[in-house]
Amino acid sequence: MPFTYHRTIHFQDTDAAGVVYFANILSICHEGYEASLRTSGISLKEFFTNPTMAFPIVHTSVDFLRPLFCGNEVIISLVPQKIGAEKFEVNYEIYLADVLVAKAVTRHVCIDANTRSKQELSTEIIQWLDGYRKETEEVERRKAREVV
Repeated sequence: MPFTYHRTIHFQDTDAAGVVYFANILSICHEGYEASLRTSGISLKEFFTNPTMAFPIVHTSVDFLRPLFCGNEVIISLVPQKIGAEKFEVNYEIYLADVLVAKAVTRHVCIDANTRSKQELSTEIIQWLDGYRKETEEVERRKAREVV
């Protein structure tokens, strides 16, 4: 089951044309990512200031399907998934009411904060990822039973 994050589009999120500035949608998605970590019990202060481990974003992409304006109430639906021993990605869908207005992906790699070399994901992140994987698998099994 995806994590959902509710957010109002602010004036500061928009550009001179009055629509969300392209880079700001990633910032908004990152807010949802942080909220999902916090909801799963991960201390954001410890996570983002860990002196031995970091999770930099190494790839992003965004597809804009409709414009967003100041005052729009959006829902960010996100699903993280493990894609390797040292990598995970977060898939985001941004909705305005029931309309999908944007999709985004952020890919993260786990590194040793001192040497900057890749290392295996922490237990804490694996537990966070497994929680969503199990929920997604349960939803898929339930859907499969309904089809039969």
